[in-house]
Amino acid sequence: MRLDLGPDDLIIIGASHGMLRWFVDDLPADSVVLVEEPDVIHRRDVDLLAEQLPFVSRVVPVEYQTGLDVAALLAREPGLAAARLVMPGLEYAVGAAARLADALGLPGAGGAAAEVFSDKHRMRLLAAEAGLANPAFELVDDPAVAAAFARRHGGRCVLKPTRRSGSLGVQILTDPEQVAGAWAETATPEEPPDATRRGLPSAVLVEQVLDGREHSVELLVADGEVIFGNVTDKRVQAGRRPVETGHTVPSLLPGGVQRDLLDAANRLARAAGFRTGVLHSEWIVADGVPTLIECAARLPGDMITALISIAYECGFIEAYLRTLRGERPVLPARPTGGAAVEFLLATPGTVTGIDGVRAARRVSGVLNVQLDVAPGAEVGEVTNSLARSGHVLVWGADATEATGAAAKAAEQIRITTG
Repeated sequence: MRLDLGPDDLIIIGASHGMLRWFVDDLPADSVVLVEEPDVIHRRDVDLLAEQLPFVSRVVPVEYQTGLDVAALLAREPGLAAARLVMPGLEYAVGAAARLADALGLPGAGGAAAEVFSDKHRMRLLAAEAGLANPAFELVDDPAVAAAFARRHGGRCVLKPTRRSGSLGVQILTDPEQVAGAWAETATPEEPPDATRRGLPSAVLVEQVLDGREHSVELLVADGEVIFGNVTDKRVQAGRRPVETGHTVPSLLPGGVQRDLLDAANRLARAAGFRTGVLHSEWIVADGVPTLIECAARLPGDMITALISIAYECGFIEAYLRTLRGERPVLPARPTGGAAVEFLLATPGTVTGIDGVRAARRVSGVLNVQLDVAPGAEVGEVTNSLARSGHVLVWGADATEATGAAAKAAEQIRITTG
């Protein structure tokens, strides 16, 4: 990827360190203005990181995660008005990026759609209004009400915060008696490192538990028209906390089921009035019907963009940025191979040793092995995506080969804790 961008042409609002490093070899020098929360800049040494990234021209401190004052920002930073595209770098920046793009007359999700997909309850209401399948759900402010909901739905329920990502605060409970003890984890979920310490407002959604495999749909949309669609197979940790443990592109589902998922995601995008960007939705096919789990109006995490680029032999992020610039890039209609990622899950404790990395790298098709822990690190229970210990990324001739190679490579790595 080498976009034709000039100084300060791209505004990225909020960004994980990992996402920023995707662009090291691909974006021209000084082409990006990074907008970030003042306390996040200080706490995560964002200024120091930006000095190491030639494509970042400057960092602008702005409070945006609890509501962006676009007029005040542009009055203080008038140079931003010359930008050619705006993108959210993380979940908590989706609304701010959409509002800034609207104010500058640039392509984006649209403020209304961004707000819907930043709030899981509003998303549920929209899906129901559009005639899409939802699990039963209720917005609750009392654990007793949630427990009563569980009793009405077979004794099980899902508790989730309305405004978090990465499975933070999401719990599957199998007994109404568990709700009271589990309530605080969802009602006051852990704050992720890229969130402001002012506090992100959230509420509690209780939902019916759906049985079945999870899949995601990634749509690239240009001015309301879907120009690319993909279905991803997901692997999820069993038990109380459904953290994602792996993904495969393309999906191994039958073609007709994939078309149903793509159609449902398209209907959701149209119902929200989503204009331009990537829409990443998650579904379970229950009784043959695609049933909505969640949806985000941003690039997917967990290496899914890399999987799409590998399986389709395309530059998916480049296509996304070109779309935000008002272009209509042409992507392959079908994949030419397969790609998979498997995440490494360590037993809680202190890491005492890591073995098998060389063996994992020797597995046919392995492109990358990344460890996010080292000896001496403390590993906790895997309650969210940030608690995983690394990943292996592979390609294969098809999805089956890629999935098998990812599992084999992950099996070679032993993270010992004590």
